[in-house]
Amino acid sequence: MNRIRVMRVITRLNIGGPAIHVSLLASRLYPARYETLLVSGIETAAEGNMLKLGRLPAVEPRTVPTLGRAISPLDDVRSLATLVSIARSFTPDIVHTHLAKAGALGRVAARIAGVRLVVHTYHGSIFRGYFGQRESAVYLQIERALARITTRIVAITPRQKADLVSLGIAPSSKIVEIPLGLDLDQFRELPVRDDALAALGLPTDMRYVTIVARLVAIKDIPTFLRALARVTEAQPDVCGLVVGDGPERATIEAVARDLGLGDRCRFLGWRADLPNVYAASDIVALSSLNEGSPVSVIEAMAAARAVVATAVGGVPDVVGDAAGVLVGAGDHQALGDAMKALLADPDRRAELGRNGRDLALRRYGSDRLVEDIDRLYSDLLGRRTS
Repeated sequence: MNRIRVMRVITRLNIGGPAIHVSLLASRLYPARYETLLVSGIETAAEGNMLKLGRLPAVEPRTVPTLGRAISPLDDVRSLATLVSIARSFTPDIVHTHLAKAGALGRVAARIAGVRLVVHTYHGSIFRGYFGQRESAVYLQIERALARITTRIVAITPRQKADLVSLGIAPSSKIVEIPLGLDLDQFRELPVRDDALAALGLPTDMRYVTIVARLVAIKDIPTFLRALARVTEAQPDVCGLVVGDGPERATIEAVARDLGLGDRCRFLGWRADLPNVYAASDIVALSSLNEGSPVSVIEAMAAARAVVATAVGGVPDVVGDAAGVLVGAGDHQALGDAMKALLADPDRRAELGRNGRDLALRRYGSDRLVEDIDRLYSDLLGRRTS
């Protein structure tokens, strides 16, 4: 039997879960059964590139230079033409798109090229927290139209699937739930804490509360910093670690200075050695206003670290009550109080860490992702896996 050809299209391989997800599928989706072509656009300098950071498996994407997050009518037309050309040349059995821009252009290109099966994965929601009411309404209408030319839609959390149905994007029968898949093996055995601290250039006589995130508005890092200030006032041996970068970095650093955090908050930028980051951390926090499936939270859980996070988007589906503490978005007092309570209770932190590790390794491993996607494709093609 000829291998099944899959053309996988993503807007860009910037720092974040979608880049990991698609790269794992491109490299590990049963090569004896599938031939995969990964097509990617270009990220901006501030977003960072997962390949350059060394956090992706060995993949060689086909790059479309005009494909990126920003709206540009001329570049978008060029990208559409390029994607149609690639699809006609590669002749895929399935086109599977990821992220909003690639989802729009990739799905239209697939239909123009005559591809019979078109799949799109929603990694987050662009309808809440990103745009104003009018823009969100426009995007909603576009997504409803795109859903009509899509064979199957993939939601990564139960809440996301429910949102897609309630927003009228597609009926439940067209949507399948497949959780995010990540390479979590690297977090099973962490470095010794003192070694990790030395690698990060951090003193050993402090406790650390860490946030790993792109420094963009939707992550609401200022709320984390205000919570951290509340913690350090009560517990002076606590330091915050901000791991990540982005266009809001200068503004966020200014907030830290205004709060008087000084050396109680370290900005580490992007780090490839995340096992060191989690080994050094007593708690991992998330302050986002919206999320799909937060990679940093899943990784922290796999590393057996207790989590304090905002209960937004798919976060409650990931964390639940067993692996962390959830608070309202924008509530720095509740976030800070939850951090203080966990820092004062090492037994509770350890319990949450154990529960989180079990959940993360069971639900979000790369092997499970490959099996789920293989089952989806086989069903769509009318072929059963052996």
